[in-house]
Amino acid sequence: MAARSGAEYLAGLADDREIWLDGERVVNVAEDPRLGGAAHAIAELYDLQLRSDLIDEMTYESPTTGDRVGLSYIEPRRARDLERRRAMVKRWMDHTSGMFGRSADFMNIMVTGLATAWADFDRPERPYGRFLRAYYEQIREDDLVLTHTLVTPQFDRSRPVEQQDNDVAAHVVGETAEGWIVRGARMVSTLCAHSDEMFVAPSSYLANDEGADRFAFCFALPISTPGMRFVCRPSLTPQGAASAMDHPLSHRLDELDGMVVFDDVLVPWERTFVYRDVEMCNGLFNRTGAMEQVMHQFSTKNLAKAEFMMGLAFRVAETTNVDHHLHVQGMLSELIVFAEQVRSALRASEADATPGRDGVYSPASMPLWTVRQTFPQQFQRMCEIVQIIGAGGLVAVPSYAELDGPRSDDVEHYFQAANAGARERIRLFRLAWDASSSGFAGRQQLYERYYSGDPVRLAAALFDLYDKDPYKDRIDHLLDDLESRQSPPGASRAFQ
Repeated sequence: MAARSGAEYLAGLADDREIWLDGERVVNVAEDPRLGGAAHAIAELYDLQLRSDLIDEMTYESPTTGDRVGLSYIEPRRARDLERRRAMVKRWMDHTSGMFGRSADFMNIMVTGLATAWADFDRPERPYGRFLRAYYEQIREDDLVLTHTLVTPQFDRSRPVEQQDNDVAAHVVGETAEGWIVRGARMVSTLCAHSDEMFVAPSSYLANDEGADRFAFCFALPISTPGMRFVCRPSLTPQGAASAMDHPLSHRLDELDGMVVFDDVLVPWERTFVYRDVEMCNGLFNRTGAMEQVMHQFSTKNLAKAEFMMGLAFRVAETTNVDHHLHVQGMLSELIVFAEQVRSALRASEADATPGRDGVYSPASMPLWTVRQTFPQQFQRMCEIVQIIGAGGLVAVPSYAELDGPRSDDVEHYFQAANAGARERIRLFRLAWDASSSGFAGRQQLYERYYSGDPVRLAAALFDLYDKDPYKDRIDHLLDDLESRQSPPGASRAFQ
């Protein structure tokens, strides 16, 4: 196979997956009104990569088959490959305004990054690394959508999972000749209802205590695997809205988050990449170099999101001439700075990229860490700025359907603005509401806060890995130099 079309993706959703939503099992993801919008948004992304004018931008030739495959699977062999991959990701992210954070490219790049280090996974008892490499090639050639889960359920957050006396968290319960048995749950599986495969990986560090290895694994399974089910949060896609234009983002971009339950599920050995190996699990993504690749992807997502919010604020401010005021110009300038900071960090990471194992290029880490640490707060501020500029106009904006309703004359007259007719203003302010103030926007803010991990632990990790010595040495050298230039006792205290 090769890069899929949207129709091929949608057809793949018609299987026996067990998705639970609002107390009932979903019959057909693509046709369900709560889930269909996101399914068709993904299909649109797949169709983009097959457009004749974009195919060279979105795909490359498979090194094994020569077929065109998605560029998010490329193993970058030069800095230019990172730039090409960024352009491909940006195309997808612009299509979804940066609001569809777990589109397929995210996991494509994560698995590719891990598979580059496949030799680290091999063990004497089984070739786990070769299993991982084969899996990467399978999803590349079949162009699959993956969800993933890293986190154990929040049962007792005062103790690590290996010290909790319960069977809530997913853990190993047995082995067979064909594989091993997993029981328990993991969270948060974003895009679970819309994916083809589930990738289960380690996140939290495990103490190397007795029994901790029961939680130390990495594997992948089809979403429709028997015994595997997903219990999802309620959809943010509005039901019964008078117009899809009333909720233009949440109508089509709710990725849905869920908890996966493993009811004594068999994991075949060939789908296992880490097994009962605490040392391998701890720090897996940083040690293999996969994290830098993933940060490059989601920094590109952040750029698209920042540009979208900036453009939205520009338009909202322009409608009523509020952008003539200095304090509003100051807020709009904040949005410019946010977008340009992310753009600069991305380019710096590519300019300072270095070859690693097997000649695969890795983007420079520190510029991307800067985006990782600052963007959650920046995005909350972006939403706040749109709210402040839109003010009461966001609260009072009517349904788009009113433009064609019995009071359309009132709406056309009273909802116009200095620089926009009523139709233009209503559709713009409905978009601004959905982006900054709706339930969809609230989920986006919360998700950005924890998008790539616990911010407190991330800050500590950055402190630990940052090379602090050159900067401390600079202070020591300055003090030594200042001291050496001091005059002898009794002489002038002026510098000599």
